[in-house]
Amino acid sequence: MKRDPGFYDYLPYDKRPVIRWPNGARVAFWVAPNIEFYELDPPRNPSRAAWARPAPDVLNYSYRDYGNRAGFWRMLETMKRCNMRGSVSLNVAMCEHHPEVIAACAKEGWEFYSHGTYNTRYLMNMTEEQERAVIQDSIDTIRKHTGQKLDGWLAPALTYTDRTMDLVAEMGLTYVCDLFHDDQPGPVKVKQGKLTSIPYSLEMNDVIVYNVNLVSPRRYADILKRQFDRLYAEGERSGTVMCIPLHPYLVGQPYRLAAFEEALSYITGHEKVWLATGREIAQYFNENYHDAFAAAAQAVGEAP
Repeated sequence: MKRDPGFYDYLPYDKRPVIRWPNGARVAFWVAPNIEFYELDPPRNPSRAAWARPAPDVLNYSYRDYGNRAGFWRMLETMKRCNMRGSVSLNVAMCEHHPEVIAACAKEGWEFYSHGTYNTRYLMNMTEEQERAVIQDSIDTIRKHTGQKLDGWLAPALTYTDRTMDLVAEMGLTYVCDLFHDDQPGPVKVKQGKLTSIPYSLEMNDVIVYNVNLVSPRRYADILKRQFDRLYAEGERSGTVMCIPLHPYLVGQPYRLAAFEEALSYITGHEKVWLATGREIAQYFNENYHDAFAAAAQAVGEAP
């Protein structure tokens, strides 16, 4: 029986190589809008139903469609006012369904990384051939529609197989957001290639905050600022990472925008904050710290 997933070794928070971000930044800060498309009646997956209600679940479909029609555009303008680029967690089918959204992100110099094809098509139960095809489609579609090389991966609806990490590394990607185990980047153990885990927070994710924890917008702003304050203080010793994962159908609701902008303005207004993309953080870590972290770590269960 496996004791742990086997994706990373253990490295205590206070016994690691010291990270120094560019220009002496304490925090590498990135914002990850999930730009998604949900099918009304997707192919059935034997492990998970796409919708809570019988098809056609128009209620939940239209709730999420709000994000692409209205919420995204409000979120975009808010981020522009704070001079914050996004790193788009992209369901790549969006490139065909709503190319206007993709063009608006590209115009602002945002990064695109893959969140699968649709958020209603899961990796669970896929064969290796099928999973490779999904990853290759993401590589090809993002290059075709944006000209960018695909570097990052966040599995659709956070669904995986045992081979997902190995495949994305083998196929040339450099970072994943699917591991929620740290506030600094870290090496991911794969069969070939160099892969890094970039912190992507469930705690700061607006889905968890609004739909699970039922937090008010004002409280969300306070949570984001408190998260930043702690990571900023710790980052004086060794650089940390803060991510705000967003969903336009949630953060883009009219009554929630002011709180988000308040927090974003607060964070981006500090000195010694690197306003980065996921790709930039991963590239810097891979070039400067990946090997040192891997050498310093110990396998789970080993005596120190």
